[in-house]
Amino acid sequence: MTHTNSNQKIHQGRNIKRFREMLGIKQEVLAFELGEDWNQKKISLLEQKEAIETSILQQVSQILKIPVEAIENFDEEQAINIIASNFHGDAVAYAENYKCTINPIDKIIELHDEKIALYERMLKEKDEMMLRLEKLIQNK
Repeated sequence: MTHTNSNQKIHQGRNIKRFREMLGIKQEVLAFELGEDWNQKKISLLEQKEAIETSILQQVSQILKIPVEAIENFDEEQAINIIASNFHGDAVAYAENYKCTINPIDKIIELHDEKIALYERMLKEKDEMMLRLEKLIQNK
């Protein structure tokens, strides 16, 4: 059974919202990345539009790091049909088939390095503040 999409329009704004939410990106963050002309309200309105200008689609796809074609062509109903036709009866997705694309140890090391950098910045700021306070005390 083939499913034609001729009578059903793809809602690009809804697709942007879906991908943004899947990636855990808030509207405010997307607005910030798009530039100072954008805000949360404008993103909300964008996500309600059925068709979106190509230049904006390209910007959003770069920010979300997904192809423009994904936003232009993603059809939730077709995706559900594909998933439903691939899982029959008692079919289960087994854990050994899951390929983890991140190394948790690398993430822990990355977080540790960020924490050390933050701690060093805080110490530097504390030293600078102490110097300013000493100068203020000396000037009185």
